[in-house]
Amino acid sequence: MSYFFNDNFLLQSDIAVVLYNDYAKDLPIIDYHNHLSPQQIAENKNFENITKVWLKGDHYKWRAMRAYGIDEDFITGNASDEDKFRKWAEVVPNTLRNPLFHWTHMELRNPFGINEYLNAASADRIYKETTEKLQQENFRPQSLLNNYNVEMLGTTDDPTDDLSFHQSIRQQNREIDVKPSFRPDKIFAISKGDSFRDYVRKLSEVSKVEISDLDTLLEALQKRVNFFDDMGCVASDHGLLYIPQPGKHSLKEINHVFFTVLLGDDEEAKDVEEGYTHYILTELCKMYYEKGWAQQFHLGALRNNNTIKLKEIGTDTGYDSIGDYPQAQALSAFLNNLENQQKLTKTILYNLNPADNAVFGSMTGNFQGEGIKGKIQFGSAWWFLDQLDGMEQQINTLSNLGLISTFIGMLTDSRSFLSFPRHEYFRRLLCNLLQKISEKVYCQMI
Repeated sequence: MSYFFNDNFLLQSDIAVVLYNDYAKDLPIIDYHNHLSPQQIAENKNFENITKVWLKGDHYKWRAMRAYGIDEDFITGNASDEDKFRKWAEVVPNTLRNPLFHWTHMELRNPFGINEYLNAASADRIYKETTEKLQQENFRPQSLLNNYNVEMLGTTDDPTDDLSFHQSIRQQNREIDVKPSFRPDKIFAISKGDSFRDYVRKLSEVSKVEISDLDTLLEALQKRVNFFDDMGCVASDHGLLYIPQPGKHSLKEINHVFFTVLLGDDEEAKDVEEGYTHYILTELCKMYYEKGWAQQFHLGALRNNNTIKLKEIGTDTGYDSIGDYPQAQALSAFLNNLENQQKLTKTILYNLNPADNAVFGSMTGNFQGEGIKGKIQFGSAWWFLDQLDGMEQQINTLSNLGLISTFIGMLTDSRSFLSFPRHEYFRRLLCNLLQKISEKVYCQMI
């Protein structure tokens, strides 16, 4: 392992080594967007084995296993945890040039101290060693966060959540600031029939607002925004194909369709969905502005491509991909509308299609704010792009079209407590890029 992963991994010059070791290496982690479970943090129970903490829910690994022809029983099925780990170990050597190869061995090294290749021959030994360590006190969820020097993390939470686990975390552990983030995606799914109606009923119950039209819907959402704000929330998040446009229907027509949908009539729901989403999203963004929150827009994912697998094993299981939707015009109009109303809050834009890098990188310059450095951010390379090439391309685009000095930086966007070495990966490649820039500046100066 020392040949592949040593102290100078990804650092290609003496300057890069100095930048990393003297400046970047020991900085605390601010992981402002992830999908970690507040319940697991609050309950702080030991994980039964490495499969539970490392493979469960990790659709990056699942996609690689499927590409290698592994039977689904060893991925999301009923095979034993040990057998699932063995199958993953069999795949790992074949992930070479995929970021999973690097991440896998970095995550074994930290926190487990394992410095050897994971493959079929080492699988049983590594499974046994990691399982034994995971039973120790210093491998509980909160201890793992401390190990990685996590100072703050922002979870992803539905508006209907009572945030009781966040309350528990705040009472238990003052060293790590775990903040909820407001993710209201389900309220936009007006064409989803009974699941939408069920969600509106749940929102009505937790907000104690009888939702019968758009005004009462917004009243309920405002109450939840207020509650999240009281609980320390500083950010919202939205996962959308693209920023919606106003559409052809009047607000009165949209309100009528919303009312009929609540009564069980879905005939016109699809027709007004974009206009409905545009209106509710705009009103939510005004609420975020009043609270001083940052708003995040994750745009461009083509989700649930395999409908057979969607029915069998559900969403977020590794059947999403990059979409090629037009983004620029609607995004510009949406931000401009908020700007004209003086309601545009701090904003982070994430694209999933690398072809949109320059679009998003240049869009941020249109709506910056006086007295706020980097009010509008071109967010870190996301999902399929959070690998070496993708992150370098995002940083290069940001550097060329904006200010790298105000960049908000890396996040994990992960469901695993072992994913924090991705911050180390990012810091190493960033230091390496900065040394290249410093060399060019030096050469120009002389």
